[in-house]
Amino acid sequence: MERFGVSFPQMFVSVYTGSLGEISNLRQFGFWLLNRGVFEDVGVEKPNEAGILIVIDPDSKAAGMTFGYLLDPFFEEQDTFDCLSRAHAHWLEGLYCEGILRSLRHLRKVLSKRCRQVRRDPEKYERKVATPVAVGDLVRKIRGEHRPVVASDVPKEEGVEP
Repeated sequence: MERFGVSFPQMFVSVYTGSLGEISNLRQFGFWLLNRGVFEDVGVEKPNEAGILIVIDPDSKAAGMTFGYLLDPFFEEQDTFDCLSRAHAHWLEGLYCEGILRSLRHLRKVLSKRCRQVRRDPEKYERKVATPVAVGDLVRKIRGEHRPVVASDVPKEEGVEP
């Protein structure tokens, strides 16, 4: 994953592996986690909108790949399918690390190809929506002001006993 960061320093990749239990929609969970998660080992200069999240549920033998809004113009459904397909056989055998590495290798190839295509035809890959304002500042603010909630912080309603 470090090599991925060297090749694409403006982006990050993260992997979530765990049982999703009753969560029925793996893709929706990945989307929620990528948009709401705080990734401790990712600098604030890399907003979640520039992230790629691979979610693996070993119990249900399911996996999905979610990418942030900034990457929308560069990925197609077939790209994510191809990346996950490279890992499928390894994950079925419980070889999660090998599967992740295969998936990341293919992802690097896809992104390298897109970089070349963008240089040839930049208009094709322009964002269709305006870039969020000061995303990095917002992330810094959220992370900087994050603190645990304690009972004294919760406002008490009048006439209600704890």
